[in-house]
Amino acid sequence: MPKEISFSLNMTNTRVNEIDLLRFLAALAVVFFHYAFRGYAADAMSVMPYPSLASISKYGYLGVQLFFMISGFVILMTAANGSLRDFIISRLVRLYPAFWACCTITSLLIVAIGAPNFKVSLSQYLINMTMLSEYIGVPSIDGVYWSLFVEMKFYVLVCLILLVGRIHQVQGILILWLIASIITLPIHSYRLTYYLIADYSAFFIAGATFFLIWSKGFSLARFWIIALSWGLAVYQSIADLPNFEKNYHVTMNRSLVIGVVTIFFVTMMCVSLRKTGAFGRSRWVIVGAITYPLYLLHQNIGFMIFNTIYPKINANLLFWGTIFLMLVTAYAVHILIEKRLASSMKITIDRFFCGAGWKKAVIR
Repeated sequence: MPKEISFSLNMTNTRVNEIDLLRFLAALAVVFFHYAFRGYAADAMSVMPYPSLASISKYGYLGVQLFFMISGFVILMTAANGSLRDFIISRLVRLYPAFWACCTITSLLIVAIGAPNFKVSLSQYLINMTMLSEYIGVPSIDGVYWSLFVEMKFYVLVCLILLVGRIHQVQGILILWLIASIITLPIHSYRLTYYLIADYSAFFIAGATFFLIWSKGFSLARFWIIALSWGLAVYQSIADLPNFEKNYHVTMNRSLVIGVVTIFFVTMMCVSLRKTGAFGRSRWVIVGAITYPLYLLHQNIGFMIFNTIYPKINANLLFWGTIFLMLVTAYAVHILIEKRLASSMKITIDRFFCGAGWKKAVIR
């Protein structure tokens, strides 16, 4: 087991400006993937093609992998003070207010203009609002929610580490997770893949290791974790491409996919080594703040707008106008709902934990 790692409390309150920008760029990549390629290419979700950007936008799904890498960095930063209570509160407050708003907005629009492609029932809506629909076999109201369920498995892993008081040994745990993910590659076990998050584990592991580099410095051990994570991430990114190509009737450039994944690693390494220059010194708080509601809102609502209006309006105007509308709506959700509800929700949950006798416990 590697030497124990200690964290200082003020680390959890430090903002890494570049992360906000990277989040936003990742979300935009997914938006372009859905609007310019995915919606029309499969499942008849959208009636509007956008061929001028389709050849590039088809790679935009990789933005989700960047999200997972960023999550590894940010979640370990959030958990660094060793308090399970603080971690749970931060995740509940971060996830639920915006999700409740976006899930409700999407459901109302499905009722209003979603037929025949999109449908929702009251029971489906209520179960989705718990953010547990995936685990009890209820379809998600919007397909983009799938990545939240992957994220939540990672949160459970971090909670377990905090519960047993081993956050200071997280580097060793990351190494074990990486080894387990590599060993299980030829086994093709659904259960192992599910619990190890083996389809995306390399991105979470790399992101968490980049946080260790950012907070504690570069080391040979961390270099090898990153190197092996990169190799696993490349494998994970190209392994399912045959199914992707079959589903979307498209040919993907393997070299380009590997190149994009490599850019993610190089960029995050620059962030962790604090070598991002003006990007790191600039504040990207607003674009970072609207990323989550933008991601939750854009897919089905955008498709419903396309299906309702196209071809009555020029495709270029409709495409860019819808993106602008999603950005404005995401900002409104953040300002009017997320910010207002998050503060009171945090106080309420904190009081509940205090009433239950769950005191702060900082593990160093």
